[in-house]
Amino acid sequence: MSRSDPNPMTATERRAAVSLAGIFGLRMLGMFLILPVFALYAKTLPGGENHTLVGLALGVYGLTQAVLLIPFGMASDRFGRKPVIIAGLLIFALGSFLAASADDLWGVLLGRALQGAGAISAAVTALLADLTREEKRTQAMAMIGSTIGLAFAFSLAASPVFYRWIGVPGMFAMTGVLALLAIVVVKFVTPTPGKTAFHSDAETNPARLKDVLRQPELLRLNWGIFALHAAQMAMFMVVPFALIEGGLDAQHHWQVYLPVMLISLIVLVPAIIYGEKHGGLKKVFVGAIALMLVAQIGLAVSIHEFWGVVAALLAYFVAFNILEASLPSLVSKIAPPEAKGTAMGVYNTSQALGLFFGAAAGGWLAQDHGMVFAFCSVLMAIWLILAARMTPPPRVKTQMFHIGIISAEEAQRLATRLTVFTGVEAVTVLPEEGSVLLKVAQTGWDEEGIRHLLQGEN
Repeated sequence: MSRSDPNPMTATERRAAVSLAGIFGLRMLGMFLILPVFALYAKTLPGGENHTLVGLALGVYGLTQAVLLIPFGMASDRFGRKPVIIAGLLIFALGSFLAASADDLWGVLLGRALQGAGAISAAVTALLADLTREEKRTQAMAMIGSTIGLAFAFSLAASPVFYRWIGVPGMFAMTGVLALLAIVVVKFVTPTPGKTAFHSDAETNPARLKDVLRQPELLRLNWGIFALHAAQMAMFMVVPFALIEGGLDAQHHWQVYLPVMLISLIVLVPAIIYGEKHGGLKKVFVGAIALMLVAQIGLAVSIHEFWGVVAALLAYFVAFNILEASLPSLVSKIAPPEAKGTAMGVYNTSQALGLFFGAAAGGWLAQDHGMVFAFCSVLMAIWLILAARMTPPPRVKTQMFHIGIISAEEAQRLATRLTVFTGVEAVTVLPEEGSVLLKVAQTGWDEEGIRHLLQGEN
């Protein structure tokens, strides 16, 4: 019998999580929706005969996002969360409308660069942290993660249909309109925090960057997200043409993407449960990377065989969804609690750089389809070697509690008292933030005793 949550999210927390998850999903929708059809569209524009330029136009979004992601988050500390988010959405909308109205590939490239320059992800995460209690923040972040996953799945299936109905310019214009509507949501639906504070679990602290960049296990994961999205962007420079060559016109590519995505999501659930609940996360993780390598090799050798491409895409999406779900969880388990936000900032920047590098490399190599998948295979082979050597991740989760501002001496005494509780693996007390971060065993930790102690501190 499941136990009900004795301390559920408040109405304000739910409203914040739902509205900000929607905004996050919009950002990813703007990227994902054009992915399956962009190379086909670019070929029809002046400049589209230059494969490298096509790749740059697709991937420049990631470059400007990588450059501005952390600065936008830091700006939100100084100028306020909502003003920075609204400014970012305006930039994103401007880029969308510019790309929609462009009559050559250079115009699209500029529009994509502006889309990426509206890099609000860190500011959105910081606002969510302002509006949620520490102990509910993981739940709120999970809602955002689920929204991103749904946006990706929806985009793959819907993109060919939108391509037929309104074309890529219409898709750009639609994301621009949605960005403007998102501004309304931010202004009138998302709660306004009573105060803005720095949150170590959700924001990048420049002073912690050196520590995060020195951790080998985190560097492996940063390479992983870089390689995963670089391969994704590179392969979609080729896959749409392979499906057309196999006899399936662009408007019906959803007939391939939708089934393979649904099957991959069905496989995802038991894989993650086995990894998280039964201590098999490294096995699942390394196995998914190996499957990704097999998928890329399969695409290389069967690129001119329709059903071979479909089979390889199924393997690819099974592996992709497992890895996309596992990587943030691994970062959370491995990163020091006081540097979790910094670790995620580096991780997200690595992902954005992968988007740019993969699209640019895929465009450069696109004249030889086999070379694109050879490139992707090399990325996966390097990752497989790195992941095989990783230390099995600890079976822990992070729990956060608010205690109010205390002195450094009180924080030290509290940390000492918390270490004796069953299931507590690591304790970090942040007196200036008034919070306690615990890494605890996934099951069997003394939650009741810890809550009783911390309530006595308030």
